[in-house]
Amino acid sequence: MQPSTTTKIALQGADVLTPADWLRDATVLIEEGRFIQIDQTSKPSGFVAIDVTGLQMLPGIVDIHGDAFERMICPRPGVNFPLEIAITENDRTLLAAGITTFYYSITDSFEPGLRSRDTARKLIDTILHQSLNLKVDSRIHIRHEQSNTEHHEELCEWLENGTVHLLSLNNHVPDATDDATLTRYTKGLQQRIKLSLPEIRSLVEAAITRQDEGLHQIEHLVEQAHRLGIPVASHDDESEADVALSKRRQVAIAEFPASIELAAKSHEYGASVLMGAPNLIRGGSHVGYMSVAAAAEARVLDCLCSDYHYPSLFHAPFKMAEMGLMPFEESWKLVSTHPAKAAEIGDRKGAIAAGLDADFLLVKPGYTLPSAIASIYIQGREVARHA
Repeated sequence: MQPSTTTKIALQGADVLTPADWLRDATVLIEEGRFIQIDQTSKPSGFVAIDVTGLQMLPGIVDIHGDAFERMICPRPGVNFPLEIAITENDRTLLAAGITTFYYSITDSFEPGLRSRDTARKLIDTILHQSLNLKVDSRIHIRHEQSNTEHHEELCEWLENGTVHLLSLNNHVPDATDDATLTRYTKGLQQRIKLSLPEIRSLVEAAITRQDEGLHQIEHLVEQAHRLGIPVASHDDESEADVALSKRRQVAIAEFPASIELAAKSHEYGASVLMGAPNLIRGGSHVGYMSVAAAAEARVLDCLCSDYHYPSLFHAPFKMAEMGLMPFEESWKLVSTHPAKAAEIGDRKGAIAAGLDADFLLVKPGYTLPSAIASIYIQGREVARHA
């Protein structure tokens, strides 16, 4: 197998996972970064042949919700590394997991530090506007917290100028400030920043006072996102009222609904249900919500994401097939075709089909971990190879 720097290549001999089924011993023609033909004919003249006999070709993974990059920025509470180092490391880690399109899920919160608007601004600049030579197709997913009401105009501008590619609506403010509730909230918060309990109480109390203003701003953001064609996602719907609100807002993606019943109601109004691959690998939700396995059995699961652990996303389709939850040919669509369609980029990404970007993995058959990946192509260019 030889790397390609030409614009016209023909990969020959792999078993290719197409939208319909496997195509054995196929020839895949790529020109100017896109698939132009997938069949079993011989290579036409003008194409450079690349022998990939014995490998499987899978669509590149489309991850529309992942925030493990936060640990590369802040590996310990209060310990931060330069964003250029963290994002470069993250890019290579994504490739190692087979992720070819990645939505940086940046939390736009009322918290100081890692999840603040200031950090979000710097992350966006680093990812989109600095010359880091990132290999992965990198996009911005803003996880907006309802109580973050400052600089609303800036967020609107990000939507307007195309900086944000996916908007999710979050509200993680505790319902109360009693000691038991604050203790639970503090446990997660202190993994990111160093604050005392009195400081956290003050932070939460101030956030609660901004809830009404934040709700008004969210309605404006939803209206703007729809006008601009930016997909909107709900987050952690925990009640029928939450789902009803998401339906009214015409939410396209229901991230991590709490139960099968709520996921089914999200399906009823047309939302795609997104869950985390680590949930499947670990055997359940770390916050007590429904399991991926149960969602798959109930047929209310559409997409998987890395959430907080990138390698889980590659392994999850294999595990689903091993568990008898669905055939591999279908489970791989949960990490490629379906998330691409949910994020409204299915006309460019998510499948090995004529006209789409040539993003794909060459994989050694018989292995279910990311170490099976032999080579990774993004827009027809080999960006990583493993011996």
